[in-house]
Formats: sequence, structure tokens, C-alpha cells
Amino acid sequence: MNKQLANIDHNFIRYANCWEDADVLLQGLAIEAGDRVLSIGSAGDNSFSLLLNAPELVVAVDINPIQLQLIQLKKAAMQALDHTAFLQFLGFQKCSDRMDLFQKVKNYLSPQERTFWKMHQAKIEQGIIYTGKLEHYFQTFQNRLLPFIHSPDRVEDLFAQKEEQEQKQFFQGQWNNWRWRSLFKVFFSKFLMGKLGRDPQFLKEVKVPVSRFILEQARKHLSSSTCQDNYFLQFILKGHFDTALPHYARKVNFEKIKSKLDRLVIFNGLAEDSFKEFTAFNKFNLSNIFEYMNPALFQSVSKNLVDHGKAGARYAYWNLMVPRKMAELHASLSTDQVAENLLNPQDKGFFYSSFNLNQKR
Repeated sequence: MNKQLANIDHNFIRYANCWEDADVLLQGLAIEAGDRVLSIGSAGDNSFSLLLNAPELVVAVDINPIQLQLIQLKKAAMQALDHTAFLQFLGFQKCSDRMDLFQKVKNYLSPQERTFWKMHQAKIEQGIIYTGKLEHYFQTFQNRLLPFIHSPDRVEDLFAQKEEQEQKQFFQGQWNNWRWRSLFKVFFSKFLMGKLGRDPQFLKEVKVPVSRFILEQARKHLSSSTCQDNYFLQFILKGHFDTALPHYARKVNFEKIKSKLDRLVIFNGLAEDSFKEFTAFNKFNLSNIFEYMNPALFQSVSKNLVDHGKAGARYAYWNLMVPRKMAELHASLSTDQVAENLLNPQDKGFFYSSFNLNQKR
């Protein structure tokens, strides 16, 4: 996989938040005490959430060392702070003294990590959850394009509690105007998404019209009452998480996750590299790593993951615009169709085409 990643810049925060739905992930993987979990690191959020039900081990792996610095910072903040201060430090709530809070957080960081974050003090002061490339992309849309499409009041109206039919009528009659469709297609084009949001290398395998696909995904979701409490959508359209928080940041989960942080290992490298140090995984959170792989690489990487999973291992992963199904390539895997049918309609990551669950026989 190294050749596939050779031209990708790993020297900045690509994602400051995980953009996959942890609630769906946890239901799909059904984590239990004693499980050993391999989790794509990304921004760390979902790896933290996987600790909730007391697995034996969660290995958060990422090839980008800056993403791992971010995970370490969030972990240290969780260790050092109470829930309210944690939300303020990361940026979920307003705060005027984040560097004061950092004086507590840094005690849980290594000397190298302290040096790194002192050099990036501005990111902490801004609120770390707003500092990723993808978050900047969404903020540009919310700040610069959305005002030409809809007023703040109309944005609030979109999220107002309504019955299903009323939400559909609101979308069709008040939201889905020509400005929305036209500017949305321009901003979420393959070119701009590659330049401002994701890396162009991540879109090489995409064969569908990108903006048309995402516009259709948005149409289906914004027409449904399920959008009203979607914190991902709130961030995209309001610029912040509003009435709901990601799973790991919710008060009801915070202390349980905090008490299990010693079971989280952060690993720099590829997923297959971690098998040299850790074994007997039976649960896998694979994010959407297959999205940028050509068919040959997908087959090779997925076989490696299957070979290193225990009998009965469960694999969870998302498809965005590139269809990749592990169970179609490997006879030892089956698809949990019942769980997929249940969880896909619940998925707050409305931009994904599918949430996939496979199990090793």
C-alpha cells in the first residue's frame, strides 16, 4: 500500500473529527469485554468510542503522524479534564483560556508531544476540532457560499422539529432552489473536493460524477426528519456542533471511556504493519480506507485483514463513491445483511453510499 500513499502529504491535520457515525459502528461491531479491536485512527473519535464496552485492547492505527498527535492530544485532554473543560478545550463549547487548560493537558503528553503542540498553539486556541483540512473545506462552504443560498433563519428552519412529510415539503418548497443545486454542484465537484477537502489521490478510483452523487445523498437526507438532529449536518451548515455531540464527547459516555483509556494503543503505520506487534483481533473498524485503493490493492489488503482476523471476526467499513465489498472477494466472509439493513437508514454520515458489515466464518 505504500506506493498508493507515496504522493499523499501527511504533514497536517486532514481530519479534526471522525466523519463516520460511531453509534452505527458500535451497533455493527457489538463490542464486548475481551474483544481485541483494530481501528483506523483518523481523528481518534471512533477509536475512543470503541472503548465504551470494555474491550481488552483497541489499536488506533494511522499512517499520518500528525493525526496521531491529534489523537494523543484528545486522549490527554480526556485524562486531564472534567467533561465541561474537555468540551471547552477541544472547541465544542466557547472558551477564552484554552492555553490555561493546556497547562493541565500537557502533563499527560510526552516531551515530544508537548513540543509539537506548543509549536501549534494557534490550533489549540482556535479549538482543535475546527483545524482539519476537511473541516476548513466545510467552513468555507458554510461561510462563503451558503449565505448566497439561504439565510441563517432558513438554516434554523431546516433543523426545526417537523413531521416526516412536513420536512419533505420544506426541503422541496423552501430549500431545494436553483442556487442550492448550482452552487452545491460547483463546490462539491471532484476538482474542488480534491483541492480543498480530500486529497486528489483519494478520488482517483471514483468513476461517478462526484457533485451529482453528493447532491443526491444530501437530497435524500435533508428531505427526512432524521436530519434534524444530525450533528455532522449541523457542522456543515452551521459551522459547529449544535444540539448533539459525537458519541465520545457526550456526557453519558465520557467517564466510561475515560476509565478505559489505558486499553488504547496508538500505532503509526499501515494497518497490516500493526500485525507484527498485535495479534488475535476479532473486531475491525476500517473507516473508508478501501475508497482510494485500486481493485488489486483492495484484494491484497482485504485478504491480509481477513487472514489476521480470528474466526467470527467482524469487519465494519464504509463505501463513499467507490464500491468495495470484502465479502465478494473472500469466501471466508459473509455479509450481515440484517444488520446492514437496520443500520444504513440510521447512519448520520449521509454522504456515504453504504455501511458494510462482514463476518469471518
